[in-house]
Amino acid sequence: MISTTARVLIPSATAFVLGIAFAPLLAGILYRAKAWKKQPGKGAGIGGGGTPIFDELHKEREVSTPRMGGILIWASVLATAFFFWIFARSFDSFWPSLDFVDRSETWLPIFALAAGAVAGLFDDFLEITKGRGGLSLARRLSIVGTIGLVAGWWFYAKLGVTAIGIPFSAPFALGWLVIPFFALVTLALYAGGTIDGLDGLAGGVFAIIFLTYSGIAFGEGQISLAACTASIASATLAFLWFNIPPARFYMSETGSMALTLALAMTAFASDTLAGGVGVFVLPLIALPLTATVITTLLQVGWKKLFHKKLFLVAPIHHHFEAIGWPATKVAMRYWVITIMTGVVGLTIALLARTP
Repeated sequence: MISTTARVLIPSATAFVLGIAFAPLLAGILYRAKAWKKQPGKGAGIGGGGTPIFDELHKEREVSTPRMGGILIWASVLATAFFFWIFARSFDSFWPSLDFVDRSETWLPIFALAAGAVAGLFDDFLEITKGRGGLSLARRLSIVGTIGLVAGWWFYAKLGVTAIGIPFSAPFALGWLVIPFFALVTLALYAGGTIDGLDGLAGGVFAIIFLTYSGIAFGEGQISLAACTASIASATLAFLWFNIPPARFYMSETGSMALTLALAMTAFASDTLAGGVGVFVLPLIALPLTATVITTLLQVGWKKLFHKKLFLVAPIHHHFEAIGWPATKVAMRYWVITIMTGVVGLTIALLARTP
């Protein structure tokens, strides 16, 4: 047997190495396939109108930089999980302790990562072959919502989760309502996934968020979950290595859907199951995702009420870009913010944990 720290670090390092090794091959395939948008911009925005400012800011890179870069993330994580799972069943001395596929801790995060990857990949395929002909927003939300409901049912019926942890207080009982609440949180996180819009932004933010949850899981004694989330973070860092400006490829839907779904499962897995408050601290740890959702809703609501925009572009990171901030400044400041809110969220989660 090896130490608990090594049980987290070895899979994490493996995922990073696999990601770095796989990236040139993936980039070559995507460039040969010309896997980029055939038309720049978003088309119709969430509120139903166009997005002319965004379209102008991104008119060149979107039709020359491949999508589907998120394949690098989930493929590295799933390969790492499979590698240690196989060896755990082949050798019974050293390898079993490195297998992080665990029913109560990681089945759902791994399932969600894979399910989001497949659904997002299908959307990306339609996007690059039919221009703006990807899955409609309603269909993508229905997929995410369905996965959220199934996962919520699993936590409720199979794992006995009926409450949400509250710091320094008794858990808040939801009963069966934990199922729709789970789906709501999952949908909100998915909406926050639209942060994938600037080189290096989503990669850095998601890597920090998953590293934070790895620290929470480790502090709660959930070593398998800590290893899984650390592996996701490391694979995302491998992606970020090739996504730092100028990006060689974009994460796109297959990456953002996979990561947001896995993050929802992780937050609930690190909650009352471990005597923790993983869901309560989620809006703080994932503050950039929270800001993305809130500013988008504010923009839509403001336009309907006052018939004018609140921000030049929503979500707000594109507003900063529109007022003249270089994309690199926006991305790196988001990294700094995520690190600091992650530290605060991690501190609260560890201090509030009940034995």
